[in-house]
Amino acid sequence: MKKKFVLDTNVLLHNSNCIFDFEDNDLVLPIEVIDELDHFKREADERGRNTRQIIRTLDELRTKGRLGDGVPLGNGGMLQVLVQDTSSEPIEGLAADVMDNRILRAAYFLSRQSSKKGGLKDDFKVIFVSKDINARIKADAVGLDVMDYEKQKVNFDEIFTGWRAVPVSADMINEFYAREMLDIAGLQLYPNEFVVLEDEANAKHTALGKYLPEKGKVVPLFHQKSQPRGIRARNMEQQFALELLLCDDIKLVTLMGSAGTGKTLLALAAGIAKVVDERFYTKLLVSRPIIPFGRDIGFLPGDKEDKMRNWMQPIYDNLRLLVSSTSNGEDVEGKVDRLMQSRGGRTIEVEALTYIRGRSIPRQYMIVDEAQNLTPHEVKTIISRAGEDTKIILTGDPYQIDSPYLDASSNGLSYVVERMKGQKLFGHVTMTKSERSDLASLAASVL
Repeated sequence: MKKKFVLDTNVLLHNSNCIFDFEDNDLVLPIEVIDELDHFKREADERGRNTRQIIRTLDELRTKGRLGDGVPLGNGGMLQVLVQDTSSEPIEGLAADVMDNRILRAAYFLSRQSSKKGGLKDDFKVIFVSKDINARIKADAVGLDVMDYEKQKVNFDEIFTGWRAVPVSADMINEFYAREMLDIAGLQLYPNEFVVLEDEANAKHTALGKYLPEKGKVVPLFHQKSQPRGIRARNMEQQFALELLLCDDIKLVTLMGSAGTGKTLLALAAGIAKVVDERFYTKLLVSRPIIPFGRDIGFLPGDKEDKMRNWMQPIYDNLRLLVSSTSNGEDVEGKVDRLMQSRGGRTIEVEALTYIRGRSIPRQYMIVDEAQNLTPHEVKTIISRAGEDTKIILTGDPYQIDSPYLDASSNGLSYVVERMKGQKLFGHVTMTKSERSDLASLAASVL
């Protein structure tokens, strides 16, 4: 049976190319969706960019015929802008003056039209597609078939963790220490995946290694004793994270974990060490999405620097901690300010992701905090800004998402982890143990 997917506005805002992702099935855009797109087209953020892109795409399709009658998409499917009066199929309990309800009514109208055909040759199944959970609930309540847009979703329950424990014999661990490499027959590993070798007879006899694809073997960690800016790994996962952060040949690193696991602190410590101590990179660039927690307090006073300081306060908190650990009685605030305003350009720069589009960022150590609040397309935009010798670190907690249309499976951080695993330039660690404090660890596990 032919399928007709009725798309909610938020699907187009999430991915401007989504209309080409439904194979040879037909797509329907209620006229109310076009009205809603008009409200977003002037926005300067990613949502506005997607709006303008889909509007241009629809305008190009218009040259192939009347959108109201349906135009071919080139993959066997058709796209139609539904302009019919849908009031003949009223829905009890859904106010007609609410835009979301009017879009639902259009899907309900098509569904009723299909059922009236009674199995004729041209009958079809109507499916309502939305990123809005409430819209999907209401659609299901009125009897519509519903689904989320899943083109860029991953199975979060099976997401790549970046490391695994492998039981081996004591002789193999001894061989690993003696030869500084080990070939584990029959074990398929990803590039830069970490391995915990566990003695089958003695749980305390272990070794840490990582898989190097060019050698085809597991080798010891290169930075197992490193303490960038005085910060040492407190657990195995943090040791893995530091290995990825300090290896210059790994250009993209993702650190995923709950609050207090040390993601941002370790990334900043490694970044400062690479920029200030080793001078391998010219600058440490730190950014995070501008999404408030709770109710927004409104406009902030001051220039861009003053406004950014409020949004980037978590970054400054971590910088103070790093500086205080090596201050030797010096003024911590003054030392942080000197890092932020060094001669010949800033050593550390904080920037809103709003201004990232169009830039080329060469030879910089770039940290994007709270990356779980980014869409897959936004993350792609950020990574594609990387110039020669730039390293990008994405950190975040998929269980703390503030965007209404993203979840643990559809956010940009999770998407990158699954799509990039297996690439030589990529490394990932999922961090589970909180080291911030006993109270923070208790809150992360119990609340």
